[in-house]
Amino acid sequence: MYFNGFYHEFYQYNLNGPIFGDIVWGHSVSTDLVNWIGLEPALVRDTPSDIDGCWTGSVTILPGGKPVIIYTGGDKDQHQAQNIAFPKNRSDPYLREWIKAANNPVLRPDEPGMNSIEFRDPTTGWIGPDGLWRMAVGGELNGYSAALLYKSEDFLNWTKVDHPLYSHNGSNMWECPDFFAVLPGNNAGLDLSAAIPQGAKHALKMSVDSVDKYMIGVYDLQRDAFVPDNVVDDRRLWLRIDYGTFYASKSFFDSNKNRRIIWGWSRETDSPSDDLEKGWAGLHTIPRTIWLADDGKQLLQWPVEEIESLRTNEISHQGIELNKGDLFEIKEVDAFQADVEIGFELASIDDADPFDPSWLLDPEKHCGEAGASVPGGIGPFGLVILASDNMDEHTEVYFRVYKSEEKYMVLMCSDLRRSSLRPDLEKPAYGGFFEFDLEKERKISLRTLIDRSAVESFGGGGRVCITSRVYPAVLADVGRAHIYAFNNGSATVRVPQLSAWTMRKAQVNVEKGWSAI
Repeated sequence: MYFNGFYHEFYQYNLNGPIFGDIVWGHSVSTDLVNWIGLEPALVRDTPSDIDGCWTGSVTILPGGKPVIIYTGGDKDQHQAQNIAFPKNRSDPYLREWIKAANNPVLRPDEPGMNSIEFRDPTTGWIGPDGLWRMAVGGELNGYSAALLYKSEDFLNWTKVDHPLYSHNGSNMWECPDFFAVLPGNNAGLDLSAAIPQGAKHALKMSVDSVDKYMIGVYDLQRDAFVPDNVVDDRRLWLRIDYGTFYASKSFFDSNKNRRIIWGWSRETDSPSDDLEKGWAGLHTIPRTIWLADDGKQLLQWPVEEIESLRTNEISHQGIELNKGDLFEIKEVDAFQADVEIGFELASIDDADPFDPSWLLDPEKHCGEAGASVPGGIGPFGLVILASDNMDEHTEVYFRVYKSEEKYMVLMCSDLRRSSLRPDLEKPAYGGFFEFDLEKERKISLRTLIDRSAVESFGGGGRVCITSRVYPAVLADVGRAHIYAFNNGSATVRVPQLSAWTMRKAQVNVEKGWSAI
């Protein structure tokens, strides 16, 4: 949340080491979303209703500027319930101490058909036209996955609405639901408790199948229910926030700059022994502004502008032409900490290979089968990053362009299969498709942020985002790495503009010497 001049981030944290369990609410504050001060935990597991852990929840700012936390706690039998906490001293700019409500837990899964161990992760609250607070909680109801809907007059006493905000009969338990309003083509954020402008849509996001998915639709105030624009039964075809190692994302309305910001958790994909040696595990992605595309069909994301404050030593190139097999090295930037923006302009779109709609069911498989070294009509073209001198280790982030009957489809891949010589790592080929009006735009943008083991890529102006975790030996040995632009497709690709920066290291939770989030 943003409150009284500070951004507050709360996160699940194990004080005792880089292993799962003993979960409390870590707490960090920032004035710029880049540099963070680590504080004492906001919530620890010290009551019967949260002794098994202070799990995911949300913060809502009540009228009069009073923040309130609502979070999931587990009891000794791992039954889940929702709990509330208020700041002890609102005049403390850091809001260091929080007091749990005397009537915790305020919400139990007592209704018929509810699963008591699948009831968690309450959303930020919002006010409906009747003046009542609402929130959604992830749950399992009669075997269905659901965003369960609750109402309250005072945020302390809650009543379950007789129907979910939305439910689905073909997926696992929905973790970390998020619900917010968006305006097509407008990157300004909306406060869900304020008057929602005409033409606004709503997004319902859920964490399921180890990824974050979402639907676009409308919030029917008469029915108090979310209605998707398109109901897709096969959840493999649901839209995704990120196509890589990214989960449990949470958005908030930033009243400071009138935008909606989202970020997620990226788990380690090396071994548990590696985590023990490092002393930490898991990180949060760079905060992203999130908004709805002009056509109202999908969300777009872009790193918050404050990240650019870390840029230094800009390298710029214009008018590069990449023919089949070309490699263009981007020199004089720190390849381990870099921000690279590049636009690819297609000389011709006539050579696009035909598109097979079945690929949409498993784009990762298609990225693996049609790797960056396999020539196509248009593409693969993109970046080779974290590359060793002899290319034994490298990660590829690239595009392929396909022509369907009525439109062009762009496949974006982040291929980690040769990212490291180290054994015991997950090294998949991530991928996602997006539609693109190539006849109108002709240029496909790619921005990649490299922060040692973390690689975040944004394709097509944020239409597809892929977060990857890579652990090349060249990084561990503090060796020299390379970045290249490449094209292995038959058609020539032009690069009218390429910019790259070395990124300074942010100050993250260093005040107390604690490890990064």
